[in-house]
Amino acid sequence: MTPPPLYVRRPFLAGVIRQLPLLAVLVVVGVGLLVLTFDHWRSGLVIIGLALMGAAVLRALLPVRRVGFLAVRSRPVDVVLLAGTGLALTVIVLLIPYP
Repeated sequence: MTPPPLYVRRPFLAGVIRQLPLLAVLVVVGVGLLVLTFDHWRSGLVIIGLALMGAAVLRALLPVRRVGFLAVRSRPVDVVLLAGTGLALTVIVLLIPYP
């Protein structure tokens, strides 16, 4: 007899594991915000933009049962919005002339 799935045996642990992609994105955004606080605004915003593009890649590649709260809308809409926002933020920051 096979044991029941993890979400039946340990629902809290299964819920935490399901949110690991979102946690990874939030950690990278937190690093970007930390860099921002030390007056390195360009680097911090580029890190945040790359985190958004990474979230788009995770949303595109992971199955629905593993993506957690990164899944807000349909997959194509989520990927386009995350990648577009991350790309726009990164490009705009890099186009601002450095004094």
